[in-house]
Amino acid sequence: MKTVLNMMVALCVAIGYSQTSQEITVATNEFIETLSTENKAEILLQFNDSLRTKWTNLPVGLAKRPGLKYGELSDNAKIKFHELLITIFSSQGYLKTTSVMQLDDMLNTSIDEAVKRKLIKPEMAPKIRDLQWDYNNYYISIWGTPSTETPWSLKFEGHHLSINMTIASKNVSFTPMFIGADPALIPYTKHVGLRVLSKEEDYGIKLINSLNESQQQRATLSQDVPKDIITNPNNPHRITTYYGIQGIDLNSNQKEILIQLIKEYINNLETQKASEFLSTIETSGIDNIYFAWIGSYQSKSSHYYIINGPDFIIEYDNQNKGNHIHTIWRDKANDFGEDLLKTHHLNHKH
Repeated sequence: MKTVLNMMVALCVAIGYSQTSQEITVATNEFIETLSTENKAEILLQFNDSLRTKWTNLPVGLAKRPGLKYGELSDNAKIKFHELLITIFSSQGYLKTTSVMQLDDMLNTSIDEAVKRKLIKPEMAPKIRDLQWDYNNYYISIWGTPSTETPWSLKFEGHHLSINMTIASKNVSFTPMFIGADPALIPYTKHVGLRVLSKEEDYGIKLINSLNESQQQRATLSQDVPKDIITNPNNPHRITTYYGIQGIDLNSNQKEILIQLIKEYINNLETQKASEFLSTIETSGIDNIYFAWIGSYQSKSSHYYIINGPDFIIEYDNQNKGNHIHTIWRDKANDFGEDLLKTHHLNHKH
């Protein structure tokens, strides 16, 4: 396992991939330059505002967001904002982010079809539309002044999406990073069959089914599938207990699947930062990571898993008969840049 991860990190360095805080800062400032004075007043917020560390995945019809709505940007500003997203994410992460936004439009267009198919009552349609599902209803906020000298943050958030990035000097935090999908598989309309978060589900099911009966008994928790991820926005408590089966008790093939599943989340980032996180995990050791499962071992059924390592937590929850996914990746020390901000303040006078 170490050899695989080490080779990845070495290859990235040799090829010269890069994603520095400087590059992200430049891309952010280029985006800010496209904004009107009115736009800036809404997007640029104080770094010490408590709202910076608040997040939610609810539709904007249920939860207001700070910042400016994406749909209110000029075309030029939208182009620059996409360039910023491309700077932060790999192509995989960028396409997941923008696909989640497009899912909201697909949900909108499916309401009339759902009424026609008698899947929902006609009187429910206006209530659903009040949730304001829409590609344009995602909010951008920048906290502090984008610079490599002083800390600052970027939040991009809406229904089933919460991207939280913090930069302090050369260091970058990308968590908590929440990505969800509803529906997980589009059952009708011209988009039938589309699955935005397919591998998060498929690799998890592949891993639990690779375990023998004794291993499955250790990995599976005897409780109902949670209604949401446990570390949701309304739960301030952190998961400190390790559940399930430990990596040291997996065979080499099972460890490879576990690494594949972890990479599906971390490889949403551009190559250099993804490699840095994978290197940290490799140093802590795959043997020290725990995997726990709740619910069915099959797709199209409700299920949940948690991957809990010394440095990170990944949670995945699939409700509504396996067709409504919530996922989150959290860096245990660095949610909202917590640890890197402590280090920055220790090393810099303010």
